[in-house]
Amino acid sequence: MRIAIAGGTGFIGTKLTNHLVSLGHSVYILTRDATNKPAKPNVIYVEWLKDGTNPAASLDEIDVIVNLAGESIGASRWTSARKKSILQSRIQSTRSIVNLIEKLTSKPKVLVNASAIGYYGNSLTHPFTEESKPAQDNFLSLVVQKWEQEAEAATAYGVRVTYCRLGVVLDSNKGALARMLLPFRFFAGGPLGSGSQWFSWIHIDDVIHMFTFAIEHIELQGPFNLTAPAPLKMDDFGKIIARVLSKPYWLPAPSIALKLLLGEMSTLVLDGQKVLPYKAETAGYRFLYPSLEPALTNLLKS
Repeated sequence: MRIAIAGGTGFIGTKLTNHLVSLGHSVYILTRDATNKPAKPNVIYVEWLKDGTNPAASLDEIDVIVNLAGESIGASRWTSARKKSILQSRIQSTRSIVNLIEKLTSKPKVLVNASAIGYYGNSLTHPFTEESKPAQDNFLSLVVQKWEQEAEAATAYGVRVTYCRLGVVLDSNKGALARMLLPFRFFAGGPLGSGSQWFSWIHIDDVIHMFTFAIEHIELQGPFNLTAPAPLKMDDFGKIIARVLSKPYWLPAPSIALKLLLGEMSTLVLDGQKVLPYKAETAGYRFLYPSLEPALTNLLKS
């Protein structure tokens, strides 16, 4: 297939590109600047979101568009300006993709749009599936709702749309896990906050395979949770990290200290969600890492 990826040079995009190329597909990476990009077999860089560019000319026979574009939610504190930027980066890139689809004579079969489990809000007791309702008066949920609404516009052109609602992606070098490991490496690991909040995680390899699964399975449309089938309480999550690293687990990080350090962004680690991948399991997806200890062993000891 011919597959276009917005955000193809990012953390997930790079790994997804390599995986799709290994399967024999051609990948077209949408980028603001195609100069000085590393040459890779079956990877073509296409400029977009830049005056004078016409990406539709290079993508008129594209089969799939994957949208991973959007500013990182965990890069820094959520000031008013940052919150606006987090939202607008997702709205603008997704709207640009829908505008691109409108211009294409031959429409893609599917738009696989990144999304997030922040849609569901938080609960210590209630599990969430793709059928669950969105939270109200919650920043992340409102961002996701608006983000998905923009992507949904592609259905007007006969395009199947899937929203891949990502949980916390675990990778050995990038993202949340690298930050969480730091106190353990200094023998100061312990629970974050109360430790009773749910932590819905997923191994990076399952992320890549589930995006591919969403591309290939035409029955999948609408929300699609990218989380492992065995979420854990934060206290149990920390104990498994300590066991895999052979480190002690004893020094808690109080909620008030995390709120002072992170501000509103502290909700990412203090307010839990038990999110289950109902659609993936129903459609027959086989997780590479359904439980945490093998996933961490793979990431930290390979």
